[in-house]
Amino acid sequence: MADPQSIIAINIGSQRVTMGVMGSTAKGGLVLKKYESSTILADPAAEMMRLPQVRIAISELAEKLGVSKAKVSYAISGQSVFTRFVKLPVLEDGDIEQLVTFEAQQHVPFPINEVVWDWQMLGESDGQQEVVLVAIKADALDDINDCVASADLETEFVDASPMALANAFIYSYADVEESVLLIDIGARTSNLVYKDGNKIFTRTIAIGGSTITSAIAKEYNVPFIEAESQKCSNGLVALDTRHTSTLDELTAALGSCIRTALNRMPAEIARTTNFFRSQHGGSAPKRVLLAGAGANLPMIADFFQEKLRLPVEFFNPLKRVSVGQGMDVERVASEAHMLGEIIGLGLRSIGKAKLQIDLVPEVVEEARVESKRRPKLLAAAAIAIAASAAYAVTGMTHKAHVVKQQKKNEKTLNGLLTYSKPIKNNLQKAKKVGAILSQYGSAIDSRQQAFGILDDINQYFSDHNLWIVDFDPIVNFTPGAEEQTSYVSDEMARPEYGKSSLAKLSIVPKMKGNRPNPAYKPTVISAIRIHGFWKGGDPAVVQQRFENLLAHSKYFTKQIMVKKGRHLTPEDIAMKDMVVEQETVIPEDKLAAPYTIIIPLSKPILIK
Repeated sequence: MADPQSIIAINIGSQRVTMGVMGSTAKGGLVLKKYESSTILADPAAEMMRLPQVRIAISELAEKLGVSKAKVSYAISGQSVFTRFVKLPVLEDGDIEQLVTFEAQQHVPFPINEVVWDWQMLGESDGQQEVVLVAIKADALDDINDCVASADLETEFVDASPMALANAFIYSYADVEESVLLIDIGARTSNLVYKDGNKIFTRTIAIGGSTITSAIAKEYNVPFIEAESQKCSNGLVALDTRHTSTLDELTAALGSCIRTALNRMPAEIARTTNFFRSQHGGSAPKRVLLAGAGANLPMIADFFQEKLRLPVEFFNPLKRVSVGQGMDVERVASEAHMLGEIIGLGLRSIGKAKLQIDLVPEVVEEARVESKRRPKLLAAAAIAIAASAAYAVTGMTHKAHVVKQQKKNEKTLNGLLTYSKPIKNNLQKAKKVGAILSQYGSAIDSRQQAFGILDDINQYFSDHNLWIVDFDPIVNFTPGAEEQTSYVSDEMARPEYGKSSLAKLSIVPKMKGNRPNPAYKPTVISAIRIHGFWKGGDPAVVQQRFENLLAHSKYFTKQIMVKKGRHLTPEDIAMKDMVVEQETVIPEDKLAAPYTIIIPLSKPILIK
């Protein structure tokens, strides 16, 4: 459970969920104690596939950071919210609120009763009051809030990603007077945040990382997930023919595809800059900052520097934020440009944020109102109890009055009992639906894990002297055993029509009748066996790649849990039990020598 003084923030992006735990310093500053991120593999445009993964990601991050039953604030990605900066005449406070409501009804592209919206005055300029309006569809907000609530977390306030990012921008670069543009490249959209002295302006454009991935998928006729993997593993932004001539043909072609997909963004930035200058009196930016996971592509800073003709650097929201002890400083430095939203949310909690937009769903707002009413109700109850006690002490209570009150209470109770049965029935239905959703969640989680396993093996075993020819899942891996059970049938290459290619396993049922089965032992896929060949001069290439995979992949481990007495303790598996076969010399009549390795999974997959 988290420290009650901790500030917990979540940035819910289209393809990445980041959770941070922060605190305040003695001088009123902010300190980042720890953070973790989780990537969502689904196409960000497929909302029905994305939300279950968001739910799983938030639950896993909460468990990893130890923040269950805590209050959290979260930011919603830019494509989900509507943001508009409007100018209004300077009026009294009461009148300005009515005028803003009228403007919201005119500008928000949905019926006002179907959205949750908020606004804030930004300041006066040229005899006009500038106001920012932010809105989100109520049902979309409820779906996201359910993902947070399902992780046993309580919503404190809800911000929009562009506003949270702007708060981090304003705070971190408070001493910069010249006009600066922050480009935050997300999965589905990119946020443009302009800061010109005290002026602030944001716009969300429909170009992001998935634009690039979709272009790769279309160009090479591959699924979205495979295109995403290629982009992350081998992608870069090609600059000019002189640059591409130094690359191999496949990398150059991929880089050119990515550059073509990004070419729309400079034009959108130019349009937005002209609007900021003409409608809001801002100046053209003198430099550019890059943020977001989409900015991780190699050569992307050079691309924007070439296109915008401005100096480009990476955004650092930690310039005025302390980093807690025990954190990996190198990791924080390399990922700082992706932490702007959670830093902006943290600044809200310590009162150091300029923008105070709050988009809490109706259920959270009702809880707030109830929380404010509760002390008054308790005080009234205390007065009533005290009055009753005094009445009893003075002997003024009459038996007839007590009996009458008792009958009245029984009548009230009987009335309430009529609602009890429907509520219990609905609870039972909810449990059944929850069980079904849990199964879907487990299936999606296993699917995500399978893609991650394949991606890491592809990444860490990528070598021109090394290749893989066969790969099968091992059931209940036992180090040192001569025979290991594969979940793939021997007839997989030639299955008969209508028969499964999976091996037939003897699975002991968990329950025996209505009681737990004492002989039950979970049947799990606990390792992956790889057969392949190596060639070249150094036979150590297999073990080097293998050790690199174990050191860096979150899907694999070199430890196994061993029962000692009544407790399970982790023990390292001997390398000889994982590297099953490896010839160290290539025969003269052969091109390559074989190898077989078994890689244990850090999170076994249950076979049902």
